[in-house]
Amino acid sequence: MGKTYFVTATDTDAGKTVVTCGLLAAARAQGLTTLALKPVAAGCERTDEGLRNDDALALMQAMTLSLPYEQVNPLALEPPIAPHIAADEAGVRITLDRLAGYCRGALLTRHDLALIEGAGGWRVPLNGREMLTGLARELNTPAILVVGMKLGCISHALLTVEAILRDGVKLAGWVANQITPELDHFEENFLTLKNQIPAPCLGSVPFMRQPNSTTVAEYLDIGRLTLTI
Repeated sequence: MGKTYFVTATDTDAGKTVVTCGLLAAARAQGLTTLALKPVAAGCERTDEGLRNDDALALMQAMTLSLPYEQVNPLALEPPIAPHIAADEAGVRITLDRLAGYCRGALLTRHDLALIEGAGGWRVPLNGREMLTGLARELNTPAILVVGMKLGCISHALLTVEAILRDGVKLAGWVANQITPELDHFEENFLTLKNQIPAPCLGSVPFMRQPNSTTVAEYLDIGRLTLTI
C-alpha cells in the first residue's frame, strides 16, 4: 500500500485543492497511481446525481484511479458554511469514527499516493467535541500544509504548524501558494517561513488566475516529502 497524507491549510481559500491537484499531477508525471479524498465538503450544488462539490470533482479529475463520487466525498453538505453548522442544519451527525471508516474503505484501493483534503484551516469542528484534523491522528497520516501567501501569512502559518505538531501529527512538508497577484516582499516572507517551518518546502506556486493541475505541478517537488513515497 502507498503513502497517505492529509492536506490542510492556513485558512479557507488558501488553495488546498489547487495544490492537492498539483501534487496529484506531479505524482502522475512520475508514473504513480493516485487517489484523493474530500471526506467533508460544505458548499455543494444540487445536481441530478445528488449534491456535488467543485473541489471534490477537481480531485477526481486529477487523480489516476477511478472511484465513485460517494467514496471521494462521502459527506456532502449544501450550505457554504462551517461543516458542523451545515451538518446541524441538515440534521446530519458527523463523527471521526464515521469519517475514518469511509476513508479506510477508499484507501483499500491499491495506490502509490493518496491525499486526503481537509476543509478550511486546521481547527475545523465536526461536532461539539471533535475536530476534522483528528482524522489525521486517527489514520496516522502526516500533514502537508498549504500556506496562502498574503499579508499575515507568517503568523497564520507558524501558529498552524504549532497546532499540527502539538496535536501529535507529523508535518511532512509545506507549500507556499501565492493567492493574491501582488504581495509586498514576497521573497522575504517566503524565506522567513522556509527558515521557521521545521519541514521541507515542496514548492512555491505563483499567482495564477486560472490554475490547472499540470501547470501547478511544475512548481512542486514531491521528492522533498519527508516520508518517501
